[in-house]
Amino acid sequence: MTDIYQSPLASRYASDYMLGLFSPDTRIKTWRKLWVSLAKAEMKLGLPITPEQVAELEAHIDDIDYDCAAAREKEVRHDVMAHVYTYGKAAPSAAGIIHLGATSCYVTDNADLVIYRDGLKYIRRELAAVIGNLADFAEAHAALPTLGYTHYQPAQLVTVGKRATLWMQDLVSDLREIDFAIENIKFLGCRGTTGTEASFMELFEGDTAKIDEMNRMIAADFGFTDLFGVCGQTYPRKVDSRIMNALSSVAQSLYRMANDIRLLQHDRQIEEPFEKNQIGSSAMAYKRNPMRSERICSLARYLMADAMNAHMTASVQWLERTLDDSANRRISLPEGFLCADAIIRLARNVTDGLRVNEKIIERTVMEYLPFIATENLMMEGVKRGGDRQKLHEIIRTCSMEATRRMKEGLNCDLLERLKNEPEFGLTGDEMEALLDPSLYIGRCPEQVKTYVEKIRPLLADAAEDEAEINL
Repeated sequence: MTDIYQSPLASRYASDYMLGLFSPDTRIKTWRKLWVSLAKAEMKLGLPITPEQVAELEAHIDDIDYDCAAAREKEVRHDVMAHVYTYGKAAPSAAGIIHLGATSCYVTDNADLVIYRDGLKYIRRELAAVIGNLADFAEAHAALPTLGYTHYQPAQLVTVGKRATLWMQDLVSDLREIDFAIENIKFLGCRGTTGTEASFMELFEGDTAKIDEMNRMIAADFGFTDLFGVCGQTYPRKVDSRIMNALSSVAQSLYRMANDIRLLQHDRQIEEPFEKNQIGSSAMAYKRNPMRSERICSLARYLMADAMNAHMTASVQWLERTLDDSANRRISLPEGFLCADAIIRLARNVTDGLRVNEKIIERTVMEYLPFIATENLMMEGVKRGGDRQKLHEIIRTCSMEATRRMKEGLNCDLLERLKNEPEFGLTGDEMEALLDPSLYIGRCPEQVKTYVEKIRPLLADAAEDEAEINL
């Protein structure tokens, strides 16, 4: 449809799975399943509901007349009651027992909890695939020396693989946060208008054991073993805040990773995938813009800001219920999930096809290696009888001169200058031998191996389908 606005998250970025999960069909079918589960539990616990009524409800879960529901909602201004009416039209023998004893949040909130739980599980599998890609990448380049940067200024050497473990560590933290969010999603159950279960005290004539059993039965139907111990009309909106915190955390980490890739692609050290017919610029045909990493950063900023909606909503809930959460949550939670999905899909694609330009990296390392090697040169000079303070001053002055030359576009001649300083007591060949990059990467290969082995068990259920993006 081109004549009305569509969210770019839906039309350009999110996966079919996530679009289906947050579709009206999934939501309303889940409502109907909740009504079936309630009726079935009430029937088993002795309320006047027949197996035929439950069977008719079950038979009509999928045939939703949205036109009927829309017309009814326009008349009554209540979406849940509009769908109760529509469901009753489809299952007329059960129309009188649909939603018995329940309030609207029975279907709206429990359905949201089911959808959010399933969404988080999907996000977790996708994120685990990103971490898996980075683990493979880190192992493949565990010992490849590269220039480190602090303050985005040249620093001691690291390795390409070790740098990837820094991204991984952030994402593993996010994975654990998602696990925590999933583990702490409990079921609301059917608790009445203010969470007191008063309507069920009436229906079950004060038999609290039946009320508890009803809630356990319904929760079990949707894969939950725990219910909130107490509640108002809704489940605690702190749940939404925790979920959005976890999604925002993923956005923060992937922004950091993508931004690093953008910086490294500027220097041609590492490049994101670039397809054969891809166009980098409409005007500058030679360009290879890191558009996927840029898109990750762009969408991540949106998600980090979107997460604030849940924080503010959780903070302003009045007493047992207020409706100023509804319109906000209807937008912010689905969009947050779709955005996280889009970012992670992009990250899967990027990390699955990162290109390492080893010659560029080697050239950059060798350009700065004489400076990095100066401490080792100084220590070796002291071993041979040199004065540490004098050697330090020689290195300082020679370094300043070499840097001045480099700023004029000339090659670094630091080593040549130091070779001519007899105070070091080293021959030119001995100095050259200290310019082996592998001498300056510390424990990077070991650190990569140890860390990757440690986190591999967390990735057992990682998504295995091909990492594709729409655009």
